[in-house]
Amino acid sequence: MTVSHRQLPVQAPELAGPERFNDATAAVDRLTELYEAGVAFLREKFAATVNEGMPACRFRAYYPEIRFTTASYAQIDSRLSFGHVAEPGTYVTTITRPDLFRNYLIQQVGLLIENHGLPVAIGPSATPIPVHFAMGGSGAMTVPQEGVLEFSLRDVFDVPDLGTTNDDIVNGYGFPYGDGVAPLAPFTAQRVDYSLARLSHYMATDPEHFQNHILFTNYQFYVEEFETVARAMLADPDSGYTSFVGPGNSEITAADQPLDVPAKLPQMPTYHLKRKGSAGITLVNIGVGPSNAKTATDHIAVLRPHAWLMVGHCAGLRNSQRLGDFVLAHAYLREDHVLDDDLPVWTPIPPLAEIQTSLEQAVEDVTKLEGYELKRIMRTGTVATIDNRNWELRDQSGPVQRLSQSRAIALDMESATIAANGFRFRVPYGTLLCVSDKPLHGELKLPGMASEFYRTQVANHLLIGVRAMELIREMPLERIHSRKLRSFEETAFL
Repeated sequence: MTVSHRQLPVQAPELAGPERFNDATAAVDRLTELYEAGVAFLREKFAATVNEGMPACRFRAYYPEIRFTTASYAQIDSRLSFGHVAEPGTYVTTITRPDLFRNYLIQQVGLLIENHGLPVAIGPSATPIPVHFAMGGSGAMTVPQEGVLEFSLRDVFDVPDLGTTNDDIVNGYGFPYGDGVAPLAPFTAQRVDYSLARLSHYMATDPEHFQNHILFTNYQFYVEEFETVARAMLADPDSGYTSFVGPGNSEITAADQPLDVPAKLPQMPTYHLKRKGSAGITLVNIGVGPSNAKTATDHIAVLRPHAWLMVGHCAGLRNSQRLGDFVLAHAYLREDHVLDDDLPVWTPIPPLAEIQTSLEQAVEDVTKLEGYELKRIMRTGTVATIDNRNWELRDQSGPVQRLSQSRAIALDMESATIAANGFRFRVPYGTLLCVSDKPLHGELKLPGMASEFYRTQVANHLLIGVRAMELIREMPLERIHSRKLRSFEETAFL
């Protein structure tokens, strides 16, 4: 008779209970100890189980957690959009990969302690670490698919649980932990682990390489330009950039080094121009379509970047536009539908002043145009995002009427998705597009139509994105992370 895994005794590592800390660095050190002990236990037991067969017990380790309790309604500096809780209560979050998130955790825990004058408690949580996530990054050993082993993996180890692998917190669905306490951070440990695994799958670079400033594009040319910029930065000892990483984790530290290219590129090739403290720039070629845009931002969001921008191609909707003109989005018409279940279409996606001014300043810096002259090559207005690349082949009366009523000046398939997910995940967002065709005015995207002006502008476009990120990097963190992105019931952590 097969013994149910629920009847098996559970073996877990022996760990001390919660400890209180008034020092953020010491608190994160303790998180690291607890996490590494749990992962080491699961890896050891998994290797033994694979080699020796079905054991007589279940093996379980738990994520560490941060727990914070306050009984005061004392007002905190309201200019800050993060780093404090709004009312008395107990708040908790489970933590994974404290090594990867060390600087972020020290910063967020430090603000909490400083703003409230109270300690945080660090200890094991009640949430098991799934064996799949524990084995991630362990080298040669991976978790086989169900049916490969002579026993069911679920009978011995915990597997991912959708109960804590979701977006209920960021979506504002009133996510409660098991004991009724409120969330302290926007993502649970399992949700973070899931996305870290997805990043490696879709983008073929380890999460450690991602920088705090993310550029998204839908055109391979920008990747080529980004590598050119990266090599120029590495050749300049005063640039502050330290290395350039491509798919497959190929990394160069000198301008003349060859960059190994995998035989098969991933679905969303990703490149990282690295800087100390993850202050560099990551470029993701998401390809075409709102589904790709959602997938990329769903997973990058757990890294808590400081900003992401879309720099891609679009259809110009005004006859006065030229191929190569820039479009700075200040509103979005969402006809992409991929986020309808997570963020209602009636939700406004506001422009963020800090991002808008950085993009406009970057255009001025690169093109050497300013003021009224800048209007020759750039328009500001509504960008519409759709989910049908060949919308021109259908009856145009409906779409064109909506585009006209919305005052849209450009149409693409990714920007509104990226902006809306930035809004949803509290990641500052922006869009600067380059007009590549004008379908309503007889200029379709066909070979041979690119003018010299267009080619020059496309080359400048990537430089503008890089320059905008440099301007954003120079801003104080509390200025970038706008209160416009925070809800009524907000987590203390960014």
